Amino acid sequence: MSIDQLKDMVPDFAKDVRLNLSSMVADESLGEQTKYGLFLAAAVASRNPAVIAAFTRLASDRLTPAAIAAAKAAASVMAMNNIYYRFVHLASNKEYGTMPARLRMNVIGNPGVDKADFELWSLAVSAINGCGACIDAHEKVLQEAGVAAGTIQTAVRFAAIIQSVAVAIEAGGAAVLAAAE
Repeated sequence: MSIDQLKDMVPDFAKDVRLNLSSMVADESLGEQTKYGLFLAAAVASRNPAVIAAFTRLASDRLTPAAIAAAKAAASVMAMNNIYYRFVHLASNKEYGTMPARLRMNVIGNPGVDKADFELWSLAVSAINGCGACIDAHEKVLQEAGVAAGTIQTAVRFAAIIQSVAVAIEAGGAAVLAAAE
């Protein structure tokens, strides 16, 4: 599936989403690996098959196999970490924060791509998944690495757009199913 086919799937009620998608894909403010790895990680985090397919196709023309694997790894490990650390952060019992997580996450230390890219992808996925503790941790690492606030904001904006595409497509599909009943 191409990005144009994905845009065609976005219903008219979500015209702004479609326009944001077009603008995002055309944006050149991030380096190629940063941008397309971010797209892929956020698409995987959206859990929408059409979104994943379109961004996988787009990324496969621009990323190395190692970068593709790292983007998917960022989405996968953050799926685990975001649930665990969101629980630790939100639980009234603060004892959980003193306990070892006992979760394997070696890929964070050795992602196979530039560490700042991987952290940015992880931050974007954490924003999609709503984990404040992970957002804070990844943003801190990015700031320490000298990544500009504008770059961090762009990554989260792109994640928001990709998630909104998934939601719009699903809402449009639900409308079609409801009309058929």
